Amino acid sequence: MTRRSNSLAFARALVTTNLKATVALRGAFVMQVAFMALNNLTFFVFWWALMRHAIVIRGWRLGDVEVLFGIVAVAFGLTVTVAGGVRFLGRFIDEGDLDTLLTQPQSVLVHALGLRSQPSGIGDVLSGLMFIAWSGQVSWSMLPVVAAAIAASALVLLATGIVFFSLAFWLGRVETVARQLWELLITFALYPEPLFGGMLRLALFTVLPAGFVGYLPVRIVRAPSLINVALLATGAAAYLGFAVLVFDRGLRRYASGSRFSTFG
Repeated sequence: MTRRSNSLAFARALVTTNLKATVALRGAFVMQVAFMALNNLTFFVFWWALMRHAIVIRGWRLGDVEVLFGIVAVAFGLTVTVAGGVRFLGRFIDEGDLDTLLTQPQSVLVHALGLRSQPSGIGDVLSGLMFIAWSGQVSWSMLPVVAAAIAASALVLLATGIVFFSLAFWLGRVETVARQLWELLITFALYPEPLFGGMLRLALFTVLPAGFVGYLPVRIVRAPSLINVALLATGAAAYLGFAVLVFDRGLRRYASGSRFSTFG
C-alpha cells in the first residue's frame, strides 16, 4: 500500500510539474487548446449534417453521437494531458531513453508516462464536455456515472497505447505503426456501435478495444446497467493489467542505449 501511495504521489507531482510548464507558455497553450477544440467541432460537423436528414441511424440519434464524441474526446484529452508520455514510449525504448529512469526509485512505466504532457489535450477535454452538455442526454444526477465511464475509457486508451508502443521492446522502431494503430482505435470508437457486426465487432471488443473506449460507456450513459458497469470496469482493469505485464516483460529484455543524460 505504501509503494502504491508513493507511486500515486509521484505521478501527481509529475502531472503538476508538466502542467505548470505547459501553462507557462500561455500564448502557445491557448492556441493549441483552441485549435484542438475547433478540430473536434469540425470533425463533428459531418455527423450533424448527416443526421439532419437521417434523424435516426439504427437507433442512434444526434444526442447519442454527441455523448459518444464527448466521452471519447474527454478520455483522450485526459490521457495525453496526464500521461502524454505514452505516445513517445516507443521512441524512449528504441533510443535508449529509459536508461536514466532505471536508476530511479519510482516505477519506470509511471515515470515514462509522466514525462510528457500535451496541452492540446485540454482542448479535447473542453470540447468533449461541450458535446456532452449539448447532447441533452445527461442530467445532473448522471454526472457521477458519466465521470466513471470517462475514467474507464481513458484507462483502456492508456492501456492500449502502452501495449502498442511497448512492441518496440521486441520489434524495434514501431512508433509510426503503433501511433497509427492507436489512432485507428480512436477513429473506430467515434462511430456508432450498430454500424459494426460479425468479426469486426468482435475485434472492436478485443484486439482493438473501441467497444470499451466508446460503445460500452455510451450504453451505460444511455441506459445504466449493473452488468454493463461491471463489464466496463472488468475490461478496463484487465487491459491495464495486461499493459503493465507487457511493459514489464519487455523491460526485462530492454537493451540499454548507454545514455548518461538526465531528463529535465
